[in-house]
Amino acid sequence: MTPFQIVPIETAVAEKIRRERVDALGRPVVVRVADGPGYPCRHCLEDAVAGETMLLFGHSPFTTGGPYREVGPIYVHERPCARRAPSGEVPEQLRRRLLALRGYDADGNMVDADVVDGREMESLLERLFSNEDVAFVHARNARPGCFAAAIFKV
Repeated sequence: MTPFQIVPIETAVAEKIRRERVDALGRPVVVRVADGPGYPCRHCLEDAVAGETMLLFGHSPFTTGGPYREVGPIYVHERPCARRAPSGEVPEQLRRRLLALRGYDADGNMVDADVVDGREMESLLERLFSNEDVAFVHARNARPGCFAAAIFKV
């Protein structure tokens, strides 16, 4: 198995959203109170519990340019939460979802992509990372398409 690390959004991104209440494109943050599952924080990689306040905002996970550099909706807790350390351990938040894994080259061009049950994502990661052109992978919730985490070979 190719060793990998799952990497959440940076703390600076979450803190700036909490403080300024606008995203990188200047659009206002949407405040939502979780009424059950389905509000995944992309900083701590844990789902909100009912009653927790979440911030929904537009975010681009790309550090590259190119046509695949898109902005999409993600959540973070309104309260401060500890960033999940980059790790090769798949968080439960991802295990419980149908995921789209998209492999990109170093320039940010998509090389390969597929959908997988989160409980079996290692097998798809192995396939994607076996292609030496794949520099990184983005995990997204397959149905709504929201960015979940970046994944890198180590």
